[in-house]
Amino acid sequence: MAKKNVIIIGAAGRDFHNFNTYFRGNHDYNVVAFTAAQIPDIDGRKYPAELAGSLYPDGIPIYAEDDLVKLITEKKVDDCVFSYSDVTYQKVMSVSAIVNAAGANFVLLGPGDTMVKSTKPVISVGAIRTGCGKSQTSRRVIEILMEKGLKVVAVRHPMPYGDLNAQKVQRFAEIADLEKHKCTVEEMEEYEPHVVRGNVIYAGVDYEAILREAEKDPKGCDVILWDGGNNDFPFYKPDLSITVVDPHRAGHELRYYPGEVTLRLADVVVINKMDSAAPEGIQTVRESIASVAPNAIVIDGASPIKVDDPSVIKGKRVLVVEDGPTLTHGEMKIGAGVVAARKFGAAELVDPRPFTVGKLSETFRIYPNIGTLLPAMGYGDEQLKDLETTINNTDCDGVVIGTPIDLNRIIKITKPNTRVYYDLQEIGNPNLDEVLDDFVKKHNLK
Repeated sequence: MAKKNVIIIGAAGRDFHNFNTYFRGNHDYNVVAFTAAQIPDIDGRKYPAELAGSLYPDGIPIYAEDDLVKLITEKKVDDCVFSYSDVTYQKVMSVSAIVNAAGANFVLLGPGDTMVKSTKPVISVGAIRTGCGKSQTSRRVIEILMEKGLKVVAVRHPMPYGDLNAQKVQRFAEIADLEKHKCTVEEMEEYEPHVVRGNVIYAGVDYEAILREAEKDPKGCDVILWDGGNNDFPFYKPDLSITVVDPHRAGHELRYYPGEVTLRLADVVVINKMDSAAPEGIQTVRESIASVAPNAIVIDGASPIKVDDPSVIKGKRVLVVEDGPTLTHGEMKIGAGVVAARKFGAAELVDPRPFTVGKLSETFRIYPNIGTLLPAMGYGDEQLKDLETTINNTDCDGVVIGTPIDLNRIIKITKPNTRVYYDLQEIGNPNLDEVLDDFVKKHNLK
């Protein structure tokens, strides 16, 4: 039987994992290309031969998703496998229509063919959209397990935007590792909060190889914590699945792919940000949970804010810098920085758009609904320089940094500025401590 020609439609994450787990070494298929979207400047590369395996001695080219129809025709493609996350159902089926009209099948791979089994108990933390609070939930889970005397190793959903061979397996145990692995701002936002708390976190490209390294980490490993990305379902088969929902975007839990999958898979659902959300939004997500995950334990949660220096905010005209992906494909209009600016009495949120330069100006063209916030985009040196220039150009009294990392460590901000901090705080019962008590007993962990 002739091999089927395949294109994997991705964004430098789930696409590589789907290839590694389902297509690499599979003689029934010939993956002729990846396409790339969402992340700037990641097309034009190759998935290298060293990672692609013996069936692909020349590697696999990566094209822009805009070339999809042309590629289907030129390469006589049979199947197109959609492999990225945090998109509307309308977007998914629009791509499906493009693929089908070009003559190919549209395919979605599920957990059965893509989840890797660990030798250690696995807890997964996912969400229904990017920016719900997965990372703070992951940190809370690790904190509780460490208090119980357990060694937890985190593994983060991939963000391999550089040299893919060099990023096959990455281990982050100290701040210096962020520089060693040439991390982007987006990567630092996920890894740094773990590292500064003394946790080890892994990431990279080949997630079975990563898992095997994490299981035998030099600091020890009792539990694997899967720290998900966007709203994707886990790469590892979880023994306990936690999904975070966001009442600021009520209804999105049933309208975005694959966020509804993560909700339906959940053993535990955390309703986050209840301290700053409208009651009707909270009620909507409760109804959604009851409709598609009726057996899940529901934990109410808040995301209380604190800042280093409230005087930078009170009565001042401030520029708010927020986590980049949360504002771009996450479509959030409010983040931790905005909550802090309102809480501590800012006189005005300054619109950065008249002051943007270079790549940041391009970001606002691609995502025109960001509004009067500045996304901390930093996928490369050029974007970082543009971020620094834009912040320092902006006519404001101070800067509120709502990203999870210390921006002052990587760019020079010449204006008064203050960082925002936020952690998950459970409200009442049930809570994560009770859930994790049961998990520890069930798996005989000591």
